[in-house]
Amino acid sequence: MRQLLPDLVDPVDPVAVYGDLPEARGRPAVRLNMIASIDGATTVGGVSGGLGGPADKRLFSILRSLADAVLVAAGTARAESYGPSTRLVAVVSRSCALDWAAPFFTAATVRPMVVTVAGAPAANRARGAEVADVVIAGEDSVDMRRALDALGERAVRSVLAEGGPSLNGQLAAAGLVDELCLSVSPAVVGGDSKRILSGPALDVAPRCELRSVCEEDGFLFLRYRSSS
Repeated sequence: MRQLLPDLVDPVDPVAVYGDLPEARGRPAVRLNMIASIDGATTVGGVSGGLGGPADKRLFSILRSLADAVLVAAGTARAESYGPSTRLVAVVSRSCALDWAAPFFTAATVRPMVVTVAGAPAANRARGAEVADVVIAGEDSVDMRRALDALGERAVRSVLAEGGPSLNGQLAAAGLVDELCLSVSPAVVGGDSKRILSGPALDVAPRCELRSVCEEDGFLFLRYRSSS
């Protein structure tokens, strides 16, 4: 991997580049990591894996290693077949309806967290509590600030958000995205795949500062820091 901006460094250690973690006052800082094709698609055949390559996969692992916790929507964890993790993973599910017998829960080194709402079926919440820490973060919809507060209570200072687009949109709407790490895949996909953020238009379009650009095998790795 080589760095193109802010300075040309070839080769560059991605740990040195991405070790520059974002910060936030009064809550864990959120770094959002996504991949998209040249034409903006976030999935191929319903999953993001088809867009990636060896460099992207290495960076994915590095970003996880630098975070205290991972935040992901239930649909993304299901579609991408998340396995057991060695660090805290918080899954956002309004219905709290998950496969509790999956290795993600039963074989996890660190007990997962499930972020849900008070309106989720009590039976689902009770079953989930057997294999995960179930956190209520709202009545009928998940309040992302409350979700981050729950992570902060567990001494989490840095969160890696891994999507999907709806979760990303909720975080952005609440002003909770401190850094965006975007991998641009050298692929043209077409179709009707979602963009990296979905949902209503933001009330205010925040400006971001380009912190670094890296490249490997035709992939671009962009890192934008919120300037708000």
